[in-house]
This record gives sequence, C-alpha cells and structure tokens, in this order.
Amino acid sequence: MKKRIIACFDVKNGRVVKGINFLNLVDAGNAVEMAKVYACSGVDELVFLDIAATNENRSTLIGLVTEIASEINIPFTVGGGIRTVADAKLLLKSGADKISINTAAINNPQLITDIAAEFGSQAVVVAIDTKLVDGKWNVFANGGTVATGITAEDWAVRVAALGAGEILLTSMNNDGQQSGFALAITGQISDAVPIPVIASGGAGTMQDFSDVFTQTTASAALAASVFHFGKIELPELKQFLKNNKIAVR
Repeated sequence: MKKRIIACFDVKNGRVVKGINFLNLVDAGNAVEMAKVYACSGVDELVFLDIAATNENRSTLIGLVTEIASEINIPFTVGGGIRTVADAKLLLKSGADKISINTAAINNPQLITDIAAEFGSQAVVVAIDTKLVDGKWNVFANGGTVATGITAEDWAVRVAALGAGEILLTSMNNDGQQSGFALAITGQISDAVPIPVIASGGAGTMQDFSDVFTQTTASAALAASVFHFGKIELPELKQFLKNNKIAVR
C-alpha cells in the first residue's frame, strides 16, 4: 500500500486557522483558494475540520464545503458538527467523499455503525484526539477540551469494530510543535486495528514523515502548518520519501 500525504484545514469563521496544542489560533488563509492550490500541488487528500461547530452546537459550514468540493479533484474528508446520519448525508451530497466524526461518536458510538451501514465504512473516518496524561494516552472530546477517561487504544479498537473505515489520530501533545509525530502511540494504534490510521500532530520536517512511515504502520500522515506556511513543499516531500524507498502516491 502506498503511503498518503494529507493536508488539513482547521476552519473557523470560514477561514483556515492553525494553533499549537489546539490553542492560540492564527489565520492561515482563504479555504477555497488554498484548496485549489493544494489540489494542484500533489497532495493526496484534503481534510476539512470545522473546529468550532461542535462547541458552538451547530452544523458544518455546508456552503463552504460545496464551494471547495467544486474546485478540487482529490478525496475530501469533512468533519465538525456531524451528529446524525442526516448530517453525514448532507455533507456527502455536498461533495465530501468521507465524513469525520469525533465527539458525536464518543457520545453515541452507534452513530459510527449507522453511518457505515448507510454509506459504507470507507466513508467513515473517526477522529481521535489523544493526550498523554500521567503516562496514559487518553481521548479528549469537544475540540480537545473535555477528558473522556477512555484510553486511545481501547477507543480505536472499539471504533474499528463498530464499522469505522479509517482513524485520524491526533496527538494533542505534539500538535503544532513541529517536533515530530507521536511515534509510540501512532505505532500502538496502527498495530492494534485492522483499518488505516492517519498520523496527525507534530510534523516539522520531511524526516518526520519518513520516520512515521518507517517506524509505524500508519497508512497516511497529515499536516497543516508546515504546508500552509511553506516550510515543506509537497513535490519535494514526495521526492524525499521516494529517495528513502518509501512508496507514496
């Protein structure tokens, strides 16, 4: 299986933003214009996360999703504010290829099974935000603000059994730090489940991507800051990985 490189848009008030450890958000640009650039740059997939939808108790920005989908020709995952099968259906009809659920899945695990039954497991990505607390990788909900008391591996195994087609695993400790992916927990989760795992949180150099692909069985690596602000160019990253004998798309 060839490894995938995924760019992530954290969206708030219609703009792409990026923070550190889920805090101190700074503006990164216009979502539609950035999506068009990424689609031409060689990125394999795009993830759009409406990071304020859950805490603001509202649905995802449908109009913005539709506009982005009309401008790109790469797989497009959308998350934020999805609470029902109907919410998922609306996003998929609006142009998303997959939907990502996080807090809603924690609150109602049956939602994973219901969406998978309706649209197929390949359309269901379960996002897991995890933080190392007192030696345990615990799962957090509501944009990383609510501790659940569930360990990341237990939850990953459960969501896979419930019908998720993929896991987006974000280390809150590493998020925005640009000091490398959380290799230990990424490897642990990747080995524990039979579905693809996307590593997220901490990319800072091209070597970080090489490390996550050679030291874990993660299927994909996701990044935001290093792509948005030009620290890493996607064509150069893919050539670097190929030079290191890592098969990429």
